[in-house]
Amino acid sequence: MKGSFEHKLVVVVREDIKISQGKMAAQVSHAAVSCSLAAQKHDPRGFRDWFDEGQRKVVLRCGSEQELHKLDTKARSMGLTTSLITDAGLTEIPSGTVTCLGIGPAKGPDIDRVTGSLPLW
Repeated sequence: MKGSFEHKLVVVVREDIKISQGKMAAQVSHAAVSCSLAAQKHDPRGFRDWFDEGQRKVVLRCGSEQELHKLDTKARSMGLTTSLITDAGLTEIPSGTVTCLGIGPAKGPDIDRVTGSLPLW
């Protein structure tokens, strides 16, 4: 493992939907796994750097689905890997509910240009 964390993966969760902490943890996990696999395929060097550093992950929050879509659009326009998570509707919320957005892994300052103003979850 390297001495510093230059890369990270960020997951932004919606705070306007009411689901259990366990359900949200599962949604965050979906985003982290989806982004990791996509980055491993499309940015193998960036993925390897992040992985070797210890796989830093940060969970942030936003106010709405509309805000998640804006963040997704901005991140993708910068060439960042993203994964917008939509729930299957088998437990607590209706099918098709967008719950969170994964961004990265990528260099921290690049992701911060998209999410730097958001509070921790």
